[in-house]
Amino acid sequence: MDVNGTVAEGFEPVREAFVRNFEVLGDRGAAVAVYRDGRLVVDLWAGTKDVDGTADSAPWERGTAQIVRSATKGVAAAALLLLHQRGLLDLDAPVGEYWPEFKAVGKERVLVRHVLSHRAGLPVLDRPLTPEEALDPLRGAEAVARQALVWEPGTDHGYHALTYGWLLGELVRRVTGRGVGEWIAEEIAGPVGADLWVGLPAAEAGRVGRSGRVEAPGNAGGLRSRPKRSVAEAYDDPASLTRRAFAAITPFPDQNDPAYRAAALPATNGIATAEGLARFYASLVGEVGGGPRLFTSETLAAARAEESAGPDQVLVINTRFGLGYMLHGSASPFLDAGSFGHPGRGGSLGFADPESGIAFGYVTNGFSKTVTADPRAQALVRGVRAAL
Repeated sequence: MDVNGTVAEGFEPVREAFVRNFEVLGDRGAAVAVYRDGRLVVDLWAGTKDVDGTADSAPWERGTAQIVRSATKGVAAAALLLLHQRGLLDLDAPVGEYWPEFKAVGKERVLVRHVLSHRAGLPVLDRPLTPEEALDPLRGAEAVARQALVWEPGTDHGYHALTYGWLLGELVRRVTGRGVGEWIAEEIAGPVGADLWVGLPAAEAGRVGRSGRVEAPGNAGGLRSRPKRSVAEAYDDPASLTRRAFAAITPFPDQNDPAYRAAALPATNGIATAEGLARFYASLVGEVGGGPRLFTSETLAAARAEESAGPDQVLVINTRFGLGYMLHGSASPFLDAGSFGHPGRGGSLGFADPESGIAFGYVTNGFSKTVTADPRAQALVRGVRAAL
């Protein structure tokens, strides 16, 4: 495997794991980046830009970007936390204080904090949106505002796979008057110099490769390669919260469609380079290349303080969430106990570990069936751990 890029002395285990991902675990095109204390120590890429991997496929290059699915949620969460940090949003205020229409059908008690911690009780839509409706920046928010609660806000938690994006995006629009993609570009990605977008500009479209499904890799390092029966049954049952949460857009759009990539869906369709994703997380916890540190120590503490833990009503496994971020645990292992971040279904991963100074980004064009702990990403995390 022809691997391009650089690895700082001591981080060779990450390169070894990256090579193995292609040789054993089925990667077609991917990149990984790691910052430590604001310095880029791993910057690797390999394979083809498009998942098809045909002989005439363009090679993955420095700056190739991919859709990162739910890893977008970690970027989007920073928008609400920064608005709170700037005194423009109260995490303990009702959502309806900023979005009056949201209070319909008994949702007056849903707090902003509940949205970020997946405790809002709104993981599903009784009437799923069509792909065309989902791309309209207002239709998703309108559907969530009409939706009745599944559980009493704050009493339980369950992954808001798609509705998270409409909830968060509309809060940003109501508070700032700007769309969430525009706000992220101007207030996060631009200031820190991160190549990431929620709503891909036409000028950047040529950098993004085609993604697609790949066969799920076998067991790697003891990780479960097949879901437990209860999890599999939940995904197969059309009436389950699991199936309904992921079916809030039906059928799901083609992720290679330029119209889908250009829309701003902050739960699912962020696009990033591995370096851009890692740089974003490095900027949450420190300065990178003279750019600003985004989170104060107080905001950082809030982001990774446990808000939800235990059986997840949607994912049917035990999950842990802070404010907008998954926390290190069995469902989504990061580097250590203080790590926080977000995986993307099928492979991608971004996180930070403030205690070690590590910020991590992995993107791939080959999506497997994994939801929260892809073996390829986990192999790279073990490589980072071995290097410390």
